[in-house]
Amino acid sequence: MSRIGKKPINIPSGVKIQINNGVATVEGPKGKLSQKLPALISVKEDNGLILVERDNDSKEAASLHGLIRTLIDNMVTGVTKGFSKYLDIVGVGFRVAMKGKALDFSLGRSHPVVVEPPEGIEFAVEGTQKIIVKGIDKQLVGQIAANVRMLRKPEPYKGKGIRYTGERVVLKAGKTGKK
Repeated sequence: MSRIGKKPINIPSGVKIQINNGVATVEGPKGKLSQKLPALISVKEDNGLILVERDNDSKEAASLHGLIRTLIDNMVTGVTKGFSKYLDIVGVGFRVAMKGKALDFSLGRSHPVVVEPPEGIEFAVEGTQKIIVKGIDKQLVGQIAANVRMLRKPEPYKGKGIRYTGERVVLKAGKTGKK
């Protein structure tokens, strides 16, 4: 039995959960999310708790048990609190500014790079060096933050680029000249 899969999920007040035709839908104060459920997993609502159970003990059902429970828990957390990822820009002349709802980057290229937010994602900028990616879908927030980071990954010699807040970049030693 999956240790994570057998934990019940508490339903906070103001959150509605519907399970219809193999799709779990969670609606809360921040929005609405849905997740398709595999046939091997059953989800039940019981006295303010969500219980995720597997129909049999096959290897596939066992592997999906904890995953589906975590995805539903992330949906509940997303519609109540939301998720955010923080990124820092390191480097001389590298900066970001808001242009409407989009991010306008100056990353040492010959042209500015503009990133439009997809539906369900908000960007925020603190100063010219900090970016906040916010949304209710944890997977989408993480993917958009990774896409923004890929615009200029931290390089290994000076550490310049876009990195997650708190990310440690291991710097390489540069070449030593002839003596």
